[in-house]
Amino acid sequence: MSAAVVFDNVVKSFGPVQVLHGVSFDLAPGRVIGLLGENGAGKSTLMKILAGYEGLTGGELRIDGTTVHFDGPRAAEALGIVMIHQEFALAEDLTIAQNIFLGHEMTRGWWLDDTAMRAETERVLAQVGLKASPDTLVKRLIVAEKQLVEIAKALQRKARLLIMDEPTATLTPGETERLFALIAQLKADGVTLIYISHKLDEVERVTDEIVVMRDGRFVTREATANVTRQRMANLMVGRDLSDLYPAKDARPVAPPLLKVQGLNVPGWARDVNFEVAPGEILGFAGLVGAGRTELFEGLLGLRAHTVERIELAGREVRLRSPREAADHGLTYLSEDRKGKGLHVDFGLRENLTLMALERYAAPWLKPDAERAALKTAVTDFGIRTGSLDIKASSLSGGNQQKLALAKVLHPGPKVIVLDEPTRGVDVGAKRDIYFLIQRLAREGRAVIVVSSELMELIGICHRIVVMRGGAQQATLEAEQLTEEVLIAHATGTN
Repeated sequence: MSAAVVFDNVVKSFGPVQVLHGVSFDLAPGRVIGLLGENGAGKSTLMKILAGYEGLTGGELRIDGTTVHFDGPRAAEALGIVMIHQEFALAEDLTIAQNIFLGHEMTRGWWLDDTAMRAETERVLAQVGLKASPDTLVKRLIVAEKQLVEIAKALQRKARLLIMDEPTATLTPGETERLFALIAQLKADGVTLIYISHKLDEVERVTDEIVVMRDGRFVTREATANVTRQRMANLMVGRDLSDLYPAKDARPVAPPLLKVQGLNVPGWARDVNFEVAPGEILGFAGLVGAGRTELFEGLLGLRAHTVERIELAGREVRLRSPREAADHGLTYLSEDRKGKGLHVDFGLRENLTLMALERYAAPWLKPDAERAALKTAVTDFGIRTGSLDIKASSLSGGNQQKLALAKVLHPGPKVIVLDEPTRGVDVGAKRDIYFLIQRLAREGRAVIVVSSELMELIGICHRIVVMRGGAQQATLEAEQLTEEVLIAHATGTN
């Protein structure tokens, strides 16, 4: 039997900051519910309460009519409630099998039953479509594969209420289709699913009903069939969002600000050539595993690479590290904001100014100047925080992304590479980021956007480079940009 859930006047505060304000609604068993809201709306906090990661400040949580007070996620899992986090909860130095059974190991007598755990791991990996050995170390997996391991781990726990927080953020279209088929099967088996996503087309497709939250409060609950995507977006932000993308400017006619010839990243990318002019927004499209992220990690000196020539502002340069790249005016926002973009255990101020410390340390560090810069960034980038004196880990995923953007832009770069800049970001924040990207281009900077969302690239880019299997397949002009054309090049069916 599936779990019926009731949130009754739920309140949650972190110190003096109240993030949930009397939230009340119930969830019927055996349904797929889309939980919608902007970043900072309180969705993840509410789900962490349901999954036992956070306690209540006030109100009640009832499961199958019984009031519960979880003292941790193990207590929630004992009732069949499992959460797949947006940020991975995996031990990088353990194998896939060890991660899936961590804390739930199978034994035979006094000994671990490795054979049984490997066999069960193979079964759940096949369910999610991940072709990898159970003995593979998690740190050897790409981001999309780690996401599938998280899903497999939840399946092994035999959840009767499964919370999915942005489960397709890193998945290919094929992997996403397998996940949707799995959701349909779980629903048929009576599992209750809570689906948190900013991809409204997915919400429209897989959910039975939606619950909308805003500013830590319950807004509405409606049958998905009765709500258009546009109305979903408007309910989330509390205003009309008819113009998601800014009007596209004409492609600038100017010498390139960045020109790359013959860039190779062994095992990932080969003989890639591109250039981007001041005022231009250049997109990089391709399926997960196409080599886009690895290409730019190579360019920045984060991976071993060879290159024939790199020119910045007409001068040949060598880039052996991100610091050298930054010194030449080239910056990179990683797709992995938690692992590579931010120091989540540092404060907001320390994160913002980390790439421009020399500006605040002549001769001593000036915390007041850093704090003033943070206040400006919070306003300019729309970072929602109840206090300036918290760690980055306390921000919601979308607000962490805004802080990461503010951090890489703080030194004032001339060329900006944004890798999945709206991953895990709500529709209102996406619009803000799209207009920010246009503003950067209008200021005369060259902007490169790497994204798995094709409509995003089509909506904001002047040209798009399509990659497949580490090779550059095409460079398409604005008039050629359609989803069908991009997919054809990305899959090799053109």
